[in-house]
Amino acid sequence: MIRRSLGLGAFVVASLVFACGSSSTRDGFGDDPGAGNGADLGGGDNNKNDSLGTDPTPEQPAPPEECQKMDILFVIDDSGSMQEEQANLVANFPKFVSKIDSFKTKSGSKLDWRIAVTTTGRDVAYQIQLPIGGGSFPQNEKGDNGVFRMTPSCGTTKRWVEKADATAAKDFQCLARVGTSGPSIEMPLEATKLALVDRMADGTNTGFLRDDALLAIVILTDEDDCSRDDNNFTIQNDVCKTMQGLKPISEYKGILDAVAKGAGRWATAVIAGPTACQSSFGKASEAARLQDFVGMAGKNGTFSSICDGDLSDALEKALDTFDAACKTLPPSSVK
Repeated sequence: MIRRSLGLGAFVVASLVFACGSSSTRDGFGDDPGAGNGADLGGGDNNKNDSLGTDPTPEQPAPPEECQKMDILFVIDDSGSMQEEQANLVANFPKFVSKIDSFKTKSGSKLDWRIAVTTTGRDVAYQIQLPIGGGSFPQNEKGDNGVFRMTPSCGTTKRWVEKADATAAKDFQCLARVGTSGPSIEMPLEATKLALVDRMADGTNTGFLRDDALLAIVILTDEDDCSRDDNNFTIQNDVCKTMQGLKPISEYKGILDAVAKGAGRWATAVIAGPTACQSSFGKASEAARLQDFVGMAGKNGTFSSICDGDLSDALEKALDTFDAACKTLPPSSVK
């Protein structure tokens, strides 16, 4: 969703992404251990006969793989209203690292994780239609275009942090302070696509994705998704769900299925507005498109309210969802 003032033509939309892996034992933000087992893959009756002879044995689905690795992408809203949310994410991240570090695979080894950060904006030029006089106000904004953040001030030497890094928590806390000067039209789903497709193709983010890892995406925003890939359009209303020219949510689901090499091999956690709401962070708009996106992820998706005022519970839900997704990771569709 977009907020705007006529004087500045300002817009605000926010988002983020995150995911996690399989474990048989793990510690939570609280005291309850995780639970869950793989799906029952029982077969049919292979002994049934008819007048034409014996029925062939039905083909059984391949059993779930053991998730050993997790590639997590945070997509963080860097528009003007996100300062408090970013600070709360930074404050809670050490707990997140502590919990994911406690994850173990079925074989008893530690989960191999890595985390990258990008923002919700892309380079975009558009017009804001003025309600009086029929004129329009031009905007030309610059975004990260899906590039994983790596800033000299953070001292990072690659575009992600990983389990083996001694300063992983501190490095993420630095990278997650993405600022509040990004584009006012937030496009978290398009930013995810740019990060995992375009920036992989041009070599910018190459090396992050691993074929045998669960792909996890965390989106943090106080607005809805207004993803599109065109320019020189005119904004006539401030509700993303009814805005003309946006890309269908199903298109992004298909892109992630392809990137992860199969449906069910990616998971998402969205922290945004379930309705128009307000908290100590400020106001949030209803993120209707992002709720639809989580719905398309099925059991591999979770939606939490950014208006809870504390992100610890939302991050806990994200990890629980990613852990369950890892336990039932389908085999790759690419052999």
